[in-house]
Amino acid sequence: MLHLHKKLNFCFVILLFVALASVYARKGAEVSFQQNYKVVWGNHHVFFLQHGREVQLSIDKTSGAGFRSKLDYASGFFQMRIKIPNKDSRGVVTAFYLTSRLYEHMGEKHDEIDFEFLGNNGEPHTLQTNIFANDEGGREQRHSLWFDPTIDFHTYGVLWNQHQIVFYVDEIPIRVFKNNSKVGVSYPWQEMHVTGSIWNGEPWASNGKRIDWNQAPFTAHFQGFNIHGCQNQNPSKYLCYSPRLWWNDHKHSELNPQQRKAYQYVTEKHLVYDYCSDRGQLHKECQIN
Repeated sequence: MLHLHKKLNFCFVILLFVALASVYARKGAEVSFQQNYKVVWGNHHVFFLQHGREVQLSIDKTSGAGFRSKLDYASGFFQMRIKIPNKDSRGVVTAFYLTSRLYEHMGEKHDEIDFEFLGNNGEPHTLQTNIFANDEGGREQRHSLWFDPTIDFHTYGVLWNQHQIVFYVDEIPIRVFKNNSKVGVSYPWQEMHVTGSIWNGEPWASNGKRIDWNQAPFTAHFQGFNIHGCQNQNPSKYLCYSPRLWWNDHKHSELNPQQRKAYQYVTEKHLVYDYCSDRGQLHKECQIN
């Protein structure tokens, strides 16, 4: 009976995926990695496949690897297709995120929007998301996924505009962070670049256990290097908030009814940790929500 219930839940999610897939369908032809990205560390652990339309990052005892976008962006919809290591990879973090440059000498503080896979040890795969605004983090949420992310590629995306930040998995919204800056909640506003990496997260990501380096190298694969974002090359970053940019228009200021239904389902069935339930008194948005 339990197996049947899980199967029905999975079918429901698949139906939601089909219904929502057209909302954020990839726009334009596939581009190669080199068009929008560059390797920034671990060069000898980066391998290009499919004529540069797929990148493999690996990690062993000597190094991990990472890449970032060539340009910075002040709003947009950013996504990547990712397949994570398929071994006992506890402590190995595969990450896809937006992060600002640090200009501490100018008084600016760090902004960041994260997807982080925390490895696995035979247990359900956990995806962590986090948001830093004005150097204030501690906004972790963790979801158990309704599929095995080691078997095939899945799409992970972030909508970031002046209204909200929405995290998507296969076009299904799993997390929403509204812009409540008018009531004193910090919200990411700095231009950010897009980053992918694989790195050693022990002991934080492994519950104090050590990475089993006998399983190395661990490899993660990335595809989908199109970027739909407002490049920070304008006289004013506020031009990146123009409703003429499709990710800033009115329909992207909140979830539509179909998305809200999907979001509610994922929250009820797959949210396993929420910082508001743990440290809500430290974050004003937890009282608002």
